Amino acid sequence: MTNKTITQEHMEANNSQEFKIWCVNDGKRHNVVPGTPLSDIAQKWYPKIKDPKTGKSYQVLAALVDNKLKELSFRMYSPHNIEFLSYNEADGRRCYIRSLCFVLQKVVREMYPDKILVIDHSLPSGLYCEIREGKVGEDLHHPAYFLKDNEIDAIRDRMKEIVKADLPFIKSKVLSEDAIEIYKNQNQVHKANLLKSLGRLTTSIYTLDGLQDTFYGPLVPSSGYLSSFDITGFSKGFCMQLPAIGDFTKISPMRRQSKIAATLTENARWCDIVGINGVGSLNEAIHAGKAVKIINLSEALHERKYAEIADQIYSRKGEVKIVFIAGPSSSGKTSSSLRLAIQCRVLGLNPKVIELDNYFHNREDTPKDEDGNYDFEALGAMNLELLNAQLNDLLDGKEIEIPKFDFVKGQTTWVGNRMQLHEKDILIMEGIHALNPDMTTSVDNNRIFRVYASALTSLNLDENNNISTSDNRLLRRIVRDNRVRGITPEQTIMRWHSVRRGESVNIFPFQENADAIFNSALAFELPLLRYYAEPLLRRILPNSPAYCEAVRLLKFLGYITPLQPSEIEAIPPTSIMREFIGGQTLLL
Repeated sequence: MTNKTITQEHMEANNSQEFKIWCVNDGKRHNVVPGTPLSDIAQKWYPKIKDPKTGKSYQVLAALVDNKLKELSFRMYSPHNIEFLSYNEADGRRCYIRSLCFVLQKVVREMYPDKILVIDHSLPSGLYCEIREGKVGEDLHHPAYFLKDNEIDAIRDRMKEIVKADLPFIKSKVLSEDAIEIYKNQNQVHKANLLKSLGRLTTSIYTLDGLQDTFYGPLVPSSGYLSSFDITGFSKGFCMQLPAIGDFTKISPMRRQSKIAATLTENARWCDIVGINGVGSLNEAIHAGKAVKIINLSEALHERKYAEIADQIYSRKGEVKIVFIAGPSSSGKTSSSLRLAIQCRVLGLNPKVIELDNYFHNREDTPKDEDGNYDFEALGAMNLELLNAQLNDLLDGKEIEIPKFDFVKGQTTWVGNRMQLHEKDILIMEGIHALNPDMTTSVDNNRIFRVYASALTSLNLDENNNISTSDNRLLRRIVRDNRVRGITPEQTIMRWHSVRRGESVNIFPFQENADAIFNSALAFELPLLRYYAEPLLRRILPNSPAYCEAVRLLKFLGYITPLQPSEIEAIPPTSIMREFIGGQTLLL
């Protein structure tokens, strides 16, 4: 008879006792043996997730365990609520993208061992990537390596080979000092700097066929899950195209956006001027007491850009009389409108403002969406006939009475608000459809100057983990909604999907119609937003449907050193960030 410790006997006893889990997907309870991985449960009871709208089935990629995102290798030892995720869910999609990035990095390291893969920013159809020249131990200020068509084909073919081989992604934990050395030897200077700036004793790493790396969230079990992707040459690098949402078998079509790409390149140059080229260097600068310097330089760059756009408008003063400003939620459109107006006034122009929201149709004439609800974001919700007629009257020098929309009654009202454009007057109008040419089909397009405003940060966590501009805007909105509108962080998160859906239809397809793009991102804003957003996100309870997203955002913010109150005081009252944190003094 073998000798057993009390602990061993206790574990064996527990392993023989089944417990129940609740599966959200099928609404059933299942008996589970302690230590069972999620992958076994998915394979036995829920191998596919069916889309109720299309009827198509999708492979399980990850799961929420008590509203926390977990890999399918996660083992259970007690009762849990489980929800399996596919590519159609945002968290499942992120797992897929992270895993695909690891495969891409594996291929680039094999084929170009003396170069660096940089996954730079998001594109409408995927991720923009560059392969850059460089030697081990150097930073990322290197020119891009221009790939030939046959080289792009070779990268794609090798990725497909790795997918077919179905290689596992293996997670482990190592000492941070060992991980830093790994990344330095792999020429991942930003990743090493970030890890060093965090001061953590250990870190989690993933291994794919001998290559080790860190990703800031779970991966899928193996490369065999990553069957749908493509690579297309774009700009100095290439776009790694992703599966379409709603039809995993199709690849998102390539859409080239040269103006957005140029704006992101400009932002990268701004980061160089400020001396920040990644979150690691940002953390180091804040630790070194350079936060106020970063704030001052960032705000000066913004003011210079507003002045440049105002100069463009002024150069066409005999022709342009209307300035349209559009942008997604929390992009700083209101502040941008006011600051641009001030710069126009400095040049001798007289800005006047009309809110496009006053041109809604009466409620009963508003179109409805597929669920039968009023679709206030649709272009058809606007009274375009009235808008076009009044704009033409203003351009002809006529006086008009501006409507006032009563949102409570859902009706257009007239309160005697009259306007006429004189020689030096210029009209500024802000709205989600301002870049859509179908909004002003009866107005001479040469009389209109269009501005697109958005927070298009090119600041990344490290070489192959980019920061989502959507996350940046969501954090802005969480802070502002709580401060100004009395909306809880939970409510903001739960509404964000609907907001993003409207943007993808009404704003993003028209970005390239802009005559000028203003990038409202600031190098210091993530440290600022951590100071305000972190305590708000921690209020969200584990049983909330917003808890998983709150945990993800908190983990992301955990990589960023927050500003201190004394540093926040240095942010000028005209800053875009004051629109979100308070203390703004902008007036027209």
